[in-house]
Amino acid sequence: MNLMASLIGLGNHLGGWRHPEAWWPNTMNFDHAVEIAKLAESGKLDLLFLADGNAVRQMDKPTLFAANSPTDRPAVFEPLTLLAALSQHTRHIGLFATATTTYDEPYLLARRFASLDHLSKGRACWNVVTGSYAGDAVNFGRAEHVARHERYARAREFVEVCLGLWDSWAEDAFIEDKATGQYLDPTKVQRLDHEGRFFSVQGPLNVARPPQGHPLLFMAGQSEPGRELAAEFAEGVFSVSLTREEGQAFYADMKGRMAKFGRDPASLRILPGCTVYVGRSEAEADELYGELQSLIRPELGVAYLSKFVEMDLSPYPIDGPLPDLSGEILAMQSYRHAIAEMATRENLTIRQTYQRIVPSMGHVVFKGDALQVADQMEDWYRSDACDGFNVGLPMMPRCLRDFVTLVVPELQRRGLFRTEYAGGTLRETMGLPRPVRRLRAPAR
Repeated sequence: MNLMASLIGLGNHLGGWRHPEAWWPNTMNFDHAVEIAKLAESGKLDLLFLADGNAVRQMDKPTLFAANSPTDRPAVFEPLTLLAALSQHTRHIGLFATATTTYDEPYLLARRFASLDHLSKGRACWNVVTGSYAGDAVNFGRAEHVARHERYARAREFVEVCLGLWDSWAEDAFIEDKATGQYLDPTKVQRLDHEGRFFSVQGPLNVARPPQGHPLLFMAGQSEPGRELAAEFAEGVFSVSLTREEGQAFYADMKGRMAKFGRDPASLRILPGCTVYVGRSEAEADELYGELQSLIRPELGVAYLSKFVEMDLSPYPIDGPLPDLSGEILAMQSYRHAIAEMATRENLTIRQTYQRIVPSMGHVVFKGDALQVADQMEDWYRSDACDGFNVGLPMMPRCLRDFVTLVVPELQRRGLFRTEYAGGTLRETMGLPRPVRRLRAPAR
């Protein structure tokens, strides 16, 4: 299976940073990022993931803003800058960052990720997002977030342009022949000459062809347009599945969409999120879980749940049911729908729902000793509910260290996870094909 972990030094439990064993201070702490990277690489994980946004969030929600939800990140490094620095402290692990197609330009983004791929010797990965936070818009000259259909139309063209730019140069274009004085072969470069609805990009890209051909593409959309975009382009997909059965349905749906785009289902990895509470015994895992839960006041729990479902729940009775969440929203829908389905299925109150969401950040929880956690992961994996996991660690650095030293060896013992990295590039690590350079017809 494929495994990835986050670069969030805070941990992904809302109270994780408050635990006595948690790192302090965390804000803009590069040393913590280096330690996470080295620890994850020692466990032979596939990827380090750095989520991102383009705004300071929740300023209109003082309770949540002051507590700093793990997904809000009011003060963080720019992702490509940080991953470029981490590439010099690691050798194998993939370096994976979010970048939006709604508030960026394809030429600039293609250049940044191609540069990271060279700096890391073939370990760059792009999380393609259209932007789930409406508040980003005001930092880019817009009064409101772009409508969903418009965002996905732009995203599709954006990705096409980036793929074309990464094909600008042949592998052997830069010959650097000292004897003849010829540095490059002019016949081995091509312009893109793209004229589309959203972008006009001539090219070529002023970066040599990336070591991987092009960086890996991950996507997270669970809406219909998001799934279609992922089926056409993605090599990895995040999913939000709170039960194995939900995971199986999403897995079958995504793999089944790929044939119409001429793609092999094996060329796509589906990694649902899971939050792991592991201990040397089941009691130790339960103790950590209880300690972190005790750090969350009810008003903070309601505010956190409100953020996930994109609705203010404070006016509703905390021990009453969730209100109707079936309407469409501009922001990310996957968490909202998964939480609504879970609360309806299990007849949960608002209090019970936030008590489930806070420890998992909206994902499924795997809890227990190493054998119990590995059993749950193996069950999902062998049941075609996933190809691996985006592993959430509630508190840092203890939870990452325990995962690497307790769970990973058990997965290795069962033959479910590598004992060594397979090759130099991320594509080799994950067993994904290297894209062939696409040649364009000469421009008239």
